[in-house]
Amino acid sequence: MAFRLTSPTIENGKPIPDRHARRGDNLSPQLDWSDPPEGTQSFLLIMEDPDAPSATFRHWAVYDIPATRQHLAPGRSSAAHTEDLPHGFNDFGNNRYDGPQPPEGDPPHTYRFRLAALGIPKLPVDERPYAGDIWDAARDHVLAETELTGTYRA
Repeated sequence: MAFRLTSPTIENGKPIPDRHARRGDNLSPQLDWSDPPEGTQSFLLIMEDPDAPSATFRHWAVYDIPATRQHLAPGRSSAAHTEDLPHGFNDFGNNRYDGPQPPEGDPPHTYRFRLAALGIPKLPVDERPYAGDIWDAARDHVLAETELTGTYRA
């Protein structure tokens, strides 16, 4: 089997439900993964919008996820319900999940949930890292990567 990322509420390539958007309930979705490669010591999850007007916009970063985990529960990374895992600062300036929020009038944006299996247990990042810095620190330690995409239109 191949390393795989799924969600019971987001079908790959299909619209993301409003409850996961910033204008909705802004709840982080449940994410499940399976079949990580041998040697995985931790995971890193990044949610990003590559269709943002200026550059890829990062909405969520969870890192140093133990290799024994195989899911993130719904709503646990939103506002006061932050999961007991390290979160990086997203491009809104928050260290939590912030859902899709494309500009009014834009065509649908694609949102990528990228999960990386890493060959180290903890990333060498600052105490309060930004999502982009976390991804940069992980690059040399990625054993495999999988992604789930969804779309959203304001």
